[in-house]
Amino acid sequence: MYKGPFTANSTLINGLGRYGGGPLSPLAITHVEHGKRYRFRIVGASCDPWFNFTIDGHPMMVIETDGIETEPFVVDSLAVFAGQRYSVVVTANQTVDNYWIRALSNHPNQTFDGGQSSAILKYAGAPEQDPTTEHGPYVRPYDESVVSPLISPGAPGVPEPGKADVNINMVPGLVQGKYTINGVPYSDPPLPVLLQILSGALHPSQLLPNGSVYVLPYGKVIEISMPATELSPGGALGGPHSVHLHGHPVDVIRVPGSSTYNFANPVRRDTVSIGLQANHDNVTLRFTTDNPGPWFFHW
Repeated sequence: MYKGPFTANSTLINGLGRYGGGPLSPLAITHVEHGKRYRFRIVGASCDPWFNFTIDGHPMMVIETDGIETEPFVVDSLAVFAGQRYSVVVTANQTVDNYWIRALSNHPNQTFDGGQSSAILKYAGAPEQDPTTEHGPYVRPYDESVVSPLISPGAPGVPEPGKADVNINMVPGLVQGKYTINGVPYSDPPLPVLLQILSGALHPSQLLPNGSVYVLPYGKVIEISMPATELSPGGALGGPHSVHLHGHPVDVIRVPGSSTYNFANPVRRDTVSIGLQANHDNVTLRFTTDNPGPWFFHW
């Protein structure tokens, strides 16, 4: 088994990319026609790094986060964490040419030199060559605190922190090279939880792995708070990193980078960065247990 940390030598967009000292290999090309609008579906397919996604000279209108339609809003840079998905609308209204699509990760020594960390937006009629466009400045970065769902906004339950039906504080840590939640490292169960249930486990205490299975009542509002801990002894290093809940979109009532709570129209998604302890982040989620089953909640 290989153990990290690892630093990739190339960022790939649609499977293509370049690396330092390597050849000028082909890059992914998105073909557009002047005057048309295009929907881009952007997926953070990484395990560890997050990426700042931009298109030179072209702002992006965000219309969806993790499958949830949003009130449209315009950005010029988009932070994409592992597992996150976005839809953006881009208008091809610039001079016919080639433009860099850029995705710079937070890993050390990342660069755009020689077309690294890049793909190409190519207008019909543009020459067959790499773009010469410049990036930035970026003045409208993505801000999670202003994102709201297009349909049925609002978090469930009493609009006060800690006033859900079930309130859980999950503290991430790192002990002897293993990530933990509330001091418990994850270990593979001898049998998937669903099969344990089907095999006759009658009480939640029988489900394995011990300490990693949280049993929730049906039809209740659940609140999960997850403080960033990278500065604490035994804290979870490598942040900011995202967490992902299977089976349920969540209303993020406290987003990273903010100390306030929003119950009226918070962003709704299923994958969210927990931010940084340096910013005193304590990301908090709300959802309703209306989709029975054993669901992973994981980094």
